Amino acid sequence: MNTTKTNPSTSSLTVTHVLAELLERLEHSAIAVGPDQYRSVALHLVNELHELESDPALHTLLDSYPAASELYENVNYRYAGLCRSPLDWALGAEQQARQAIERAMRQPNQGDTDVQI
Repeated sequence: MNTTKTNPSTSSLTVTHVLAELLERLEHSAIAVGPDQYRSVALHLVNELHELESDPALHTLLDSYPAASELYENVNYRYAGLCRSPLDWALGAEQQARQAIERAMRQPNQGDTDVQI
């Protein structure tokens, strides 16, 4: 008898893929989703993500599913911060804020006038 043993990683990756796709659908659903259903999918996905932490295919999967990526990032925040968020956006926002502050500091206060009574 030929039996095929599935690699636990491959099996877990398939389950994770299905859960990530389901979470993505729930996130973008036009129909209201019950909190228990959402919580159930999210918790199952968290468990599967934990099982795949050392699998290189995990990052490819997370690149394909933004909701799963955000969930992964939130679960691992205490260890790695916002490790999957694009840094370019945050850096650009910080640079714009610094430029705005510098411009404001160079301009004379427009509310101040030398009017004496």
